[in-house]
Amino acid sequence: MDIVCLGLNHQTAPVGVRERFAVSEGRLGEEGGRLCEIDGIEEGVVLSTCNRTEYYAAAENGRTACALLRSFLQSHAGEPLREEHLYERRDAEAARHLCRVVSGLDSMVLGETEIFGQVKKAYQAALEGDSTGRTLNKLFQKAFGVGKKVRTYTNIQIGSTSVASVAVDLAEKIFGHLKDSRVIVIGAGDTSRQTAQALMSRGASTVFVTNRSFDRAEQLAEEMGGKAVKFDEWQPVLAGVDVVISATASPHSVVMPFHVEAVRSVRKFRPLFFIDIAVPRDIDAAVGDIEEVYLYDIDTLQESAKEAKGRRVEQIQLCERIIDQELARSGLLEP
Repeated sequence: MDIVCLGLNHQTAPVGVRERFAVSEGRLGEEGGRLCEIDGIEEGVVLSTCNRTEYYAAAENGRTACALLRSFLQSHAGEPLREEHLYERRDAEAARHLCRVVSGLDSMVLGETEIFGQVKKAYQAALEGDSTGRTLNKLFQKAFGVGKKVRTYTNIQIGSTSVASVAVDLAEKIFGHLKDSRVIVIGAGDTSRQTAQALMSRGASTVFVTNRSFDRAEQLAEEMGGKAVKFDEWQPVLAGVDVVISATASPHSVVMPFHVEAVRSVRKFRPLFFIDIAVPRDIDAAVGDIEEVYLYDIDTLQESAKEAKGRRVEQIQLCERIIDQELARSGLLEP
């Protein structure tokens, strides 16, 4: 059985393209099942994060499967998809690519650890949706083993910073410091939790949390010693905060220009910093056109990530050797 991977990530496609292909966590299993409905594809796993969407499949003919996957993705695009936005991996290269992803070697922030859990969730969704079989089960289980070994025997994760922490770094650089700052976090998922923790560690005095599920907002706010705000009542909070971090799973913009315009005079036109770490983006791009507003989306984080990357790049060759050795032992590098 051939293994194929077709995808796009932060290196091949800007956030405006990636958000068109984002698959919510709750739909990963369903999307994997849709792959298996395509004639010629026997197994499927779909991975979707803020930085990538990848389709893994097992098929009798890898070349044919890749063509089928391209047509499948094109049907999602809504407009012609440019060739350079996609990458294709087959067999040994697909296996190596997945191991690099799981190990944090293909991330925007080199060595970041969140991706390991994200791939596990994607694989679990495929298992529960009954879209995996012997081939992809072996591939993903091996990749998880490789990822653990890479993190155990190398320093690739030393000093690594999560996307959430990089976002907070950027806020601190722009704002000067976060001591006594007031922050609202929109969305109560894992990324929001990590962001809130990083903010508090940098000295933020007040953290507001809002989420469509108020129970989840309350839970996160309690953990952070902050205050939960109902989702239909967060706009007035903008009048008193300095930083807005948004990371929801909404398919459309959550923050619009009129939300900010409504509180500008109350704020006395003080600077307001927005960091949008959601894909699709939570904050309408026009918000950034408001004079005292500074808006950064997830692609902007790449610049901040480069600083940490320099300290870990020397570990890459060691990681690559471990990946190749482990895949060779498993037989997954055989042509």
